[in-house]
This record gives sequence, structure tokens and C-alpha cells, in this order.
Amino acid sequence: MKHIIRTLFLTFITFSVLAKLPSNYVNPFIGTGGHGHTFPGATVPFGMVQLSPDTRLEGWDGCSGYHYTDSVIYGFSHTHLSGTGVGDYCDILFMPTIDTLYLYNGYKMDLAKGYGSSFNKKTEKASPGFYAVKLADYDIEVELTASKRVGFHKYNFPKNKKAFVTIDLTHRDEVLASSIKQINEYEIEGLRRSSSWAKDQYVYFVARFNQPIKNFNLFKDNHSVSSEEADGKNIKAFLDFGTLEKELLVKVAISAVSTDGARKNLDAEIPAWDFEKIKQDAKAAWNKELSKIKIKADKETKTIFYSALYHTMVVPNLFMDVDGKYRGTDLKIHRAEDFENYTIFSLWDTYRAAHPLYTIIDQKRTNEFVKTFLHQYKNGGQLPVWELAGNYTGCMIGYHSVPVIADAYLKGIRDYDVELAFEAMKHSAMLDHLGLVDYKKHGFISAHEESESVSKTLEYAYDDWCIAEMSKALNETNDYKAFIKRAQSYKNLYNPETGFMQSKMYGVWKHPFDPSEVDFNYTEANSWQYSFYVPQDVTGLMKLMGGKEKFSAKLDELFSVSNETTGRHQVDITGLIGQYAHGNEPSHHMAYLYSFANKPWKSQEMLHQIMTEMYSTNPDGYIGNEDCGQMSAWYVLSAMGFYPVSPAMNYYVIGSPFLNEAVINLENGNQFVIRAKNLSGTGKYIQKVILNGTPYSKSYLKHEDIMKGGEMLFVMGDEPNKNWGSRDEDIPVSEISEYQILAVPYTNVKSQGFFKETSLELHHPSTEATIYYTTDGSVPTENSTVYSHPLKITQNTQVKFFAQKGDLKSDVTGLDLFKFPEDRSIKIKNPPHPQYNANSDLALIDGIHGSKDFRTGSWHSYYGVDLDVVIDLEKQTEISYLSANFLQDVNSWIFMPAYVEFFVSDDGEHFQSVGKLDNPIPEDQWGSIIHNFALHLEKIKTLYVKVIGKSKIMCPDWHKGRGNRLHIFIDEITIK
Repeated sequence: MKHIIRTLFLTFITFSVLAKLPSNYVNPFIGTGGHGHTFPGATVPFGMVQLSPDTRLEGWDGCSGYHYTDSVIYGFSHTHLSGTGVGDYCDILFMPTIDTLYLYNGYKMDLAKGYGSSFNKKTEKASPGFYAVKLADYDIEVELTASKRVGFHKYNFPKNKKAFVTIDLTHRDEVLASSIKQINEYEIEGLRRSSSWAKDQYVYFVARFNQPIKNFNLFKDNHSVSSEEADGKNIKAFLDFGTLEKELLVKVAISAVSTDGARKNLDAEIPAWDFEKIKQDAKAAWNKELSKIKIKADKETKTIFYSALYHTMVVPNLFMDVDGKYRGTDLKIHRAEDFENYTIFSLWDTYRAAHPLYTIIDQKRTNEFVKTFLHQYKNGGQLPVWELAGNYTGCMIGYHSVPVIADAYLKGIRDYDVELAFEAMKHSAMLDHLGLVDYKKHGFISAHEESESVSKTLEYAYDDWCIAEMSKALNETNDYKAFIKRAQSYKNLYNPETGFMQSKMYGVWKHPFDPSEVDFNYTEANSWQYSFYVPQDVTGLMKLMGGKEKFSAKLDELFSVSNETTGRHQVDITGLIGQYAHGNEPSHHMAYLYSFANKPWKSQEMLHQIMTEMYSTNPDGYIGNEDCGQMSAWYVLSAMGFYPVSPAMNYYVIGSPFLNEAVINLENGNQFVIRAKNLSGTGKYIQKVILNGTPYSKSYLKHEDIMKGGEMLFVMGDEPNKNWGSRDEDIPVSEISEYQILAVPYTNVKSQGFFKETSLELHHPSTEATIYYTTDGSVPTENSTVYSHPLKITQNTQVKFFAQKGDLKSDVTGLDLFKFPEDRSIKIKNPPHPQYNANSDLALIDGIHGSKDFRTGSWHSYYGVDLDVVIDLEKQTEISYLSANFLQDVNSWIFMPAYVEFFVSDDGEHFQSVGKLDNPIPEDQWGSIIHNFALHLEKIKTLYVKVIGKSKIMCPDWHKGRGNRLHIFIDEITIK
């Protein structure tokens, strides 16, 4: 009896302990529905292998290869992206089947003719490091687990059925090269080299089985090969194991270096055949990492929190073999002597919260990340922006490895070559691409020079502030002065007339302007969502907006204005509260900005709403793309009660805690404990805070206070305490106070072009500033004319100007004004696409030619219709030359017209063709191409000129946009 009681007691204790393990609260299915773009499969913290089912082979919601609403599994591949907005990976697909060898996967065809299988969601299970499902069409039970570099499969086949395993190296993206070779009856090896988001990705693999392969069937280009090895671009293998009396186990190791590296990884990490041990090892690894933060909360909140913390540890991914070899950003092989090499750096997203979270709970790995950055710089010539499998993808904007390095260094995380890091940071800022030439020369990026000009200017300015702070810490005075000035470039794009950050094209503010419009002047956002992006100088931004009260009122408007956006549909803009969009990163800091304006209770209210409404335990539990841990890191930090509004500052802004208790177990052995008393659905307002036994009135928390360990107690209540954290001495400060710059002047002009005459006014945000200008294109000086009254412009004029206030002098800027011929007008039969109309029909005849970047706004697009325009010359005019300039950018569904035909007429009704020019540019020629369809004529007189650009209407069958309309882009029509 005593023995039974003791056994029951120990069992109870065991279950009690297991129930408290953080991994038990992780639900990997959160984010796999909606637009979260996560995957549910088996991986270990920051592991190189992500072994997961593939249910969705294309489309935006197939970025991770899986979507919760799907009902067919096409196989289990070994690499997956987590929460991205672009798809890739899903490499080395294995699929168990029975009785029949299938050559195709069954996608977009009769599933019964392919190796894919339907499945019942009730049979699907997932937990950290483990995934299981039953393939309904084959009655096969599948279980998956993983170590760092090896995926471990377990297949239970039905009795008396032949067991097959398909290996499909054509799966998903374009194959550049591939191979499979049988080594012996238990082992195969191979390579898959592919091109997608990563243009040249290598995945070598070695697969080892616990049962002998009875028949090894190879197919090349869908034809059987009587050999033990094959290579090419279309390679598949079908492994026949006969009938099995026990489970089939498969260990698949991967490497970006070689099959030898993959084999070493396999032998080192999973030498035996104990599936349960590897499964438990994976779970233990997750519990170790997740236990860095232990919380007390209700079960639902625990599930959301630990699933979020889990997703911050799924990426970045280890990217090296056990012998230290890795493929660098030069795509050559290197050996890591003193660090672990990683990949998947979605830095536009993760610099904001994920990497700052790592500086608290994962400082050792933060050192490894920075060392990885520096080796990517040494190997490939630049710091990463969005690096994937050793490839620079060219995706997203800014140089946001810079704030990650600066944040680490300024928090004392410095186990890397600091001089090299500083060199690399400056190198990023001094390049001559992506608008940086214009930015460095004029203090902002012009919309006609570069797309997403507003976002790029603002984000470069923040990154430059990070370099300035690093310069100051290193006593590099000259660099500090230069970069702290660049950090104020945001001032040049603030339009005092509208109160928003606004684009300038050829010196002219965008007109008409709608802050809710989503266009190519912003990155996945609109002006509402970027006008509050000055984390390095919130004080300066508040001054521009008229002071703290007006700034706070502007924030109120942000959260209360209509949530309807105009312009281009942008799938990333989700989770709208007013124009605040929690589903995308530019908004993530905004709810905390009230604290800078002495109103922290407004932050508390808004943050509680966001945490309540934007996160859940459902598959669509993220309101937007999870984005490699950023969406999750926001929740982890905000739920604990603080957030890094400006990484590289030494503090976090206090918000509103969402947990009863959080214990942060720091690597230095200390604990920082956060407790919230009286927390409830309505108890979201801070009444008082006690830090280490002492009342604490500041609405920010220093990083060093966390690292020293201690306890912070929040006392919460149902009503705002407007006295806590609201005094000037208690609010967070983000201010650039040294080496101030003066913003460039701006004008009243709505368009570069004018008829007869126009009135030009020059303005400056400061009424005390003096504006100097020239009208002959020369660079103005202090000896130039002082602006005092509007200028009457009656001819083509190049105006340049700058402002001076005391010792401060702005950069020189300007604009070119063009007088339209008074005897010309234009009528357009088929209206241009509203997103690509250059703000005016006259843009087609204004003498200004669009650049190779269609997003800069100079072009007209005719979407699925012909260009059909008539230019009225007003009087009989002798002409000898006609031309029309078109753009092709196949990747963006922009094609040349099939032909261009020119007509003339004396009455505007009856037109005669004077020339037809066929398109000489191949429709499958990639890149950005401008072609001028030019027609030289014997001199003829005409009153009207008609131009037809014949569209092919639909994207060709070979194109990714097949079945959809195409664009033809034109700018400019020239008549001489």
C-alpha cells in the first residue's frame, strides 16, 4: 500500500513539474493561419534544420510552405522560413507512400495520381522539437524531430503494404543543379542547388535509413535511369523498402558546404537510432532556452507568451557544419575558428525588438550574430540587410545591422573586433546605391531618384544616429559630427503645411497628398505610418509638429482616424487601429510615444488594447507576418512592461505589463523580477512603481538596472494615474542636441510644368531663416539674392536655394520648372492606372523622362488596356520626329507594347497612320529596360498627333503572372 501511495505521489509530482515546463505552453500552430507565415514542424532553438510538412507550394500565404487551412501534405522538407513576406527554402523533400511509385506530387491535378496525401487535422500534433501527422491516403503515421543539423523521421507503414519513400529535388523553387547517389543499401547523398529569393542556395544532404533499401529507382527529366547516381535539374528518387514489420527511421543531415560536411553532422549529432531520445533532447533544449523568462499568468496568456518567445528563437539559424566550415556571402567555403555562423537576418524587422530582446536574454549569441555580420562583411563586402543562406537578397531598406551592432556595443556586449565593426558600419553608410548618393548630397532622397524615398531617408537617418552614438563612444569626434548631422535628415521631408513626412519629386511636394495613401514613396506603409518614425530624436519631431500637446493630439488622431487606406493595396498593412498598423513593423514603437509627451497613461491604454486584440492562441494569432521573431518579440517585451523605442539607447520605455509576474534569468547569474499587482482587464493603468523597494517615478527603465538584477513592482488600477511618470524629469528623452542642422526650404509649387506663367514662393519652417536663391542653375551663396516675395516665372527655369539662420546653413536644394508649349494639350482615351499616373496627364508631354525605376512616380501605366492618346497642337505644325518612351520590367509585370503606331490628323476625327514600329525587345528579357520607339519623318504639317501603344493585355503563359493583366509603362511622348 505504501509503495502504491509513493508511486502515485511521485507520478503526481512528475506531472506537476512537467506541467510547469514552458515548452508545454508553446503552440507551434499559432501563426500558421491568417497571414502569420510560420510553420509547425520540428526544429531546435536557432537550429539549421526545420523539418516540417509542406502543404502550400506557391503564393504569398505559402511563404513558409505551410498554411493551417490546407488539407494536403506534399512531403516533409528540411528547411523553412518563419514569418517572412517572401517565400523560399523547403529543400530536400521526403514523402512516404505505399504500393505505387508516383512521379508527380499531385498538385493542380488529380491527387490520386500523385504522391501527395490528404490528412485529417485531428491527427496533426506539434510541440517544440516535434511534429506528427497521419497521411490519410496511405494510413502512414509520421513523426518528426530534429537536432541542430539533422532531421529525424519516423514512418509507421500499414502491414502488408510496400513501403516507399519519394525524394523530390524539383520541389518548390528553380533548380540550378541537383544530384543523388546511393552509397550503400542504407545511405544516400545528394545536392540541391536552387534559385529563388536566395539566388544561389546550396543544400547538400546525407540520408541514412534503419532498414535496407530493396530497390533504388532514379528518374532524370522524368525518365528512369538505370544507375546508382544521377545529376541534372530534374532529379527524383523512389526508394522501395518492401513490406516492413517495424517502423522506418530516416536521419537526414544537411550542409551548405558538402556531402562530407553533412555526413559529419549526422555522425556527430545523431549517431544512434533512438528517436525518443532526440525528441526529448529537442524538448530539453527548448525548455532551457524558454526558461530564460519564467512567467505567471493565466493559461491563455502563457500560451501566447511562450509561443511568441518560441518564435523569437526559431531564427536566426545556425549556418555551419560541426567542423566549422560554412558558405560565406561570397558563396565560397570558409572555416569559423572562434564563432558560430548564422543566417536569416530579417533586420528591417528584427532590429526593432527581437535583437534588443537578445541583448537581455541571449548576450552570448548576440556576440555570435555580430561576429557573423563582420564575417559577412569581410567575405561578401557588405554588412547584411536581408541575408539568406549566404545570399544578399537585396530586400528591404536601411542598413539595420548597424543598430544591432551599436545596441550591442553600447550595452557592453563587445566580444568581437570593434574596430572592424566600426569600419563596416561606416562603409554601409558611405555606399553609392539605393538613394544614398542623393541622400548624402542633399540631405534627403528625391522621389524621382529613388523609390520609397521617404522611408529610406528616415531609416538612413536613424541608422546614421546609431553610427554617431558609436562614434561618440569610441571618441571619434569627426565621425560623430558628420553622422549626427545626417541623423537629422528627417527634417528635410517634414512638410509644415500638411504636418506629415512627405515625398519631394524634382523639388515639389507630392500633390495631391493623402496621408492614408499607400504608394511607392513609403516602404509597406503610408505617411501616417512613417511620420512618427524618428526614434533617434523624438524631441526634434515634437518640435516640428508644434510641441508636446500637438504631438500628443497627432497621436490621438493616428489611433482614431479612419482605418481605410487609399492607393495601392499592400497586403502587409494589417492590424489597423486608425492608421496605426500593428501587422507591420514601422508602427511598432508608436504606442509608446505618448510617454515622451508626458502622457504615459495613454500608452498604457493603447498597449493593453494591442496586446488584447492583435494576439491570440488561434492559428491566425498574429495580425500580420510574424517576420522572423519581430512580431513575437514585441509581445514578449510589451507583456513584461517595457519596449526599446530606439535601440542603441540605454533604456526601455515602460508601457503596461500584461503578466502577473516575469522572472528574467540573466546569463550573468542575476534575476530581474517584474510583478504586477491588481492586474486585470480594466486594471491596465500604472498607479505606482517600486524598483528594488524604492518608489520609482520614471516612465523608462535602464538596461543596466535589468542586468544588475532586482525587482520591479507595478501597482495597477482601473483609472489612469496622470501623475505617475509624467513630470519632465521622469519622461524618456530622445533628443539630438548637438550640431543642429537647418532644414532645406520648400516651395508652394504643385507641379513642375506650367502654362504661360507661374508664381513661385519659397518657404522655411523657421520664420527667422533667410533664404538665398538663384534662377540660372548656379549654386547660390550668401552673396546671392535674398528671397523676399513670390517670383514670377514665365520660361523654363532652374531654381536653386538654401536657408541660413545664424550659424546654421541648410543644404542646397532646388527645382526645375518647365513651361508647356501653349499650343499643346493631351487627351487620354483609357485612363492610366491610379497608382501610376505621374499626378498629371501632362506628364506624358512635359519633357521629363522617367528613370529605370518604375516606382519613382514619373511613369504612366496602362493596365490591361492600350495606350491611346491624342495631342492637340492647336495649330497646323510642321513635324519631322515622333517618339514614345516605354519601360519593360518583367519581374514587375511590365512589358513593352507589341507595337507603337503614330497617326496624324487635321480635324481630330480622321487619322492617318504615318508609321508603325514593332517592339524589338524580347518579352522574356529581364531587368529594367527603356526603349524609345522613334520615328523620323519627312516634314509634314498636322494639327493632331495620335499615339497607340498596343498592349498584349495578359501576362504570357510562361510568366508568374499568367492569367492576369500586364502593364505597359510610358513616359515620354516627344514631338519635334
